[in-house]
Amino acid sequence: MERRAVLYTGMRLDGSIADRAGGAGWMAGDGSQPGCEGSDPDFYRGVGAVVMGGHTCHQIAEELSPGRWPYPEKERFVLTRRPPAERGEATSVDGLPERLIERRRRKGDIWVCGGAELARRLAVADGIDRYHLSVLPSMLGEGLSLFGGLGVERPLRLVSAKRYNGIVDLVYERRGEAALL
Repeated sequence: MERRAVLYTGMRLDGSIADRAGGAGWMAGDGSQPGCEGSDPDFYRGVGAVVMGGHTCHQIAEELSPGRWPYPEKERFVLTRRPPAERGEATSVDGLPERLIERRRRKGDIWVCGGAELARRLAVADGIDRYHLSVLPSMLGEGLSLFGGLGVERPLRLVSAKRYNGIVDLVYERRGEAALL
């Protein structure tokens, strides 16, 4: 069975994934379905590794899940050019994310957890097989864009769409070849 690299992330309706200061405390629905967290347990069960950038790792550890690492049973890789820091048992890697993705495919699906730089780099290199985007019900108007400056057109096909708590989950897969813009 071919394993997939899946970008599974949240973004606001305007395509931003962080505010100007890099914060993501806005990741919530509209309250119309209290208690509906929105993560996909079937997806998570199939994941063999979680790959993220250094900023995302810091954000998870400090802002989104302080005091406990939320993915204790998954192999974790932090792609960063900075010196390794305490990452909650994650392996710091300085290198090409495309190569790491190819090596990890044998062990299960790979969750590309974030951030924007890593997502853009893998999208340009055609290293993402599936895009699972949770679109949250707000707009920042400014901030960090998920795919700003991509420089290639990446044709996709819609696999599924569902909504809950004001959030829309869109799942796309690659379709055809990329075209330079």
